[in-house]
Amino acid sequence: MSIEIRNVTKRFGEFLALDDVSLEVPDGSLTAVLGPSGSGKSTLLRVVAGLERPDSGEVLLAGKDATGLSPQRRDVGFVFQHYAAFKHMTVRDNVGFALAIRKRPKREIAERVDELLELVQLKGFADRYPSKLSGGQRQRMALARALAAKPEVLLLDEPFGALDARVRAELRDWLRRLHDEVHVTTVFVTHDQEEAMEVADHVAVLNAGRLEQVGAPAELYDKPASEFVLRFLGDAFRLGDGLVRPHDIVLARFPNDGAVEVEVERIVIVGANARIDLVDGTGERMTARLRREDVENLELARGEIVWATAEQAHPIPERNAIA
Repeated sequence: MSIEIRNVTKRFGEFLALDDVSLEVPDGSLTAVLGPSGSGKSTLLRVVAGLERPDSGEVLLAGKDATGLSPQRRDVGFVFQHYAAFKHMTVRDNVGFALAIRKRPKREIAERVDELLELVQLKGFADRYPSKLSGGQRQRMALARALAAKPEVLLLDEPFGALDARVRAELRDWLRRLHDEVHVTTVFVTHDQEEAMEVADHVAVLNAGRLEQVGAPAELYDKPASEFVLRFLGDAFRLGDGLVRPHDIVLARFPNDGAVEVEVERIVIVGANARIDLVDGTGERMTARLRREDVENLELARGEIVWATAEQAHPIPERNAIA
């Protein structure tokens, strides 16, 4: 099922949570909504789910206006950050809950639950209670429960935000594999750039309630439409008249055309690579990432003056029309 959000605006009192946001999510895709805290990510997801009504604008599901529909009539599964599991129910009963309240036959429920528990790798945990599961297992249970009624759309609000870094990394890979198996149109909210870039087919970047840019991960990284996108999707620093990534900074002992004089503030060796903290004459700080052998060849030391140029620099972009 495709999702089309047209010119949606949403206020909470004086706070403008969404400002004329338009976004298309293709049928069967895995789309990340990425942005800092307070950017409007979760509000956008709740508008799609029907948990919030926009002040203006429309939400279309499969080409049909769903703006006025209740959440129960949207055929949408929703997974929150904090699982919302029924503590008194087993994993099996939690996963089958949506089917039970729809009064589906017991045999159908049992078959569907068995299928989902195998899909989310919880087949041996059916009779446990949520308190006996790890955080990652509880989140997989929540995803299975959301999929039980075979929704056309799956919405995930910071699904891995409460987990530690190692478990998040494992679940990112698992979510991508799961999506490739079930092909449900999926939208997930995250503030984690790495998570969005690794998992999603498309990334929509929100900032202060406005949609900055939409595109494939590589497109956003290589061709940012605004300075915010450039800086949010990886480190970027001002060097001369442009913005540069750390790995594009080149250091030399002697100046050449366009070179900027910088002072070495710190050198950190990490295995075969090195991080060089620099400051220019205006006080602008930047970080270069070099190979360790290049640092040794340049004989760099703290406090020395060297010259910085960039293999690739981005002109400082103004806010463009959404790509």
